[in-house]
Amino acid sequence: MRRRFTVGKAVALVLATIWLVIVAAPLYYMILASLRTQGTYLTSSPWIPSGSLSTSSYGTVFDAGLGRYLLNSVVLTAVCVVLTVTISLGAAYRIVRRRSRAVSASFTVMLFGLAIPVQAIIVPMYVLIYKMHLYDTLFALILTLSAAAVPVSVLIMVSFVRDIPRELIGAMLVDGGGEWTVFRRLIWPLSRPVLATLAIYDGLNVWNNFLLPLVLTQSSSVAVLPLGLTKLEGLYSVNVPAVMAGVLLSVLPLLVLFIFMRRQVMNSLGGMIAR
Repeated sequence: MRRRFTVGKAVALVLATIWLVIVAAPLYYMILASLRTQGTYLTSSPWIPSGSLSTSSYGTVFDAGLGRYLLNSVVLTAVCVVLTVTISLGAAYRIVRRRSRAVSASFTVMLFGLAIPVQAIIVPMYVLIYKMHLYDTLFALILTLSAAAVPVSVLIMVSFVRDIPRELIGAMLVDGGGEWTVFRRLIWPLSRPVLATLAIYDGLNVWNNFLLPLVLTQSSSVAVLPLGLTKLEGLYSVNVPAVMAGVLLSVLPLLVLFIFMRRQVMNSLGGMIAR
């Protein structure tokens, strides 16, 4: 049986195509510009491959230290995402299961973090990190970026865990399972789509964060990509292909993350729409 091609589907297809062009066009231009040389990137037809293409810009940015910046960003993002989603899910389960004044007060205090922007506390945060002898270390960034992401992550996970039927939890407890068994065999598997979405959201915030690395680090050995790209612009302000190569390399890990987690994200969105 053929599916009817309605006007709504046609409009959705047109809008999706327009959005694809808007998203793909800058990426295509970055790829093309990064493969050109300094003398040929300004042409009369910048959108059409012409002349000889070269990968020398990628060697230039790696010689400038982009590999170190990329590795630092990957380690920082991975550790922050794992810490954030693990702490958030555990805290959400405890908040939902343990209804007491202490837990409610802790949850309320945690939500105050949503009302306090990082920019407002950057000076005391710097003093605290300096007094703890963590200045100019990746651990300082891991600590602060994870703490900044926990409040909103806990709020999202609490809303999800509350929607899990209590009958399922009660059935596992009656069958002899403990709280850890319920968390490991029920809460964790059901939360995977939401955790994938949360991992992408938190990962983007950590990956693109510029303020905290700028304030809490200074040496090139612990610099992350946002800071590294500014250094590339300073070193190669006229070398546009090198800058484009650096920006492109900073985008690729995010695309890989989304490709691997897209199924979980779609499942999460589908569950939200079903509600």
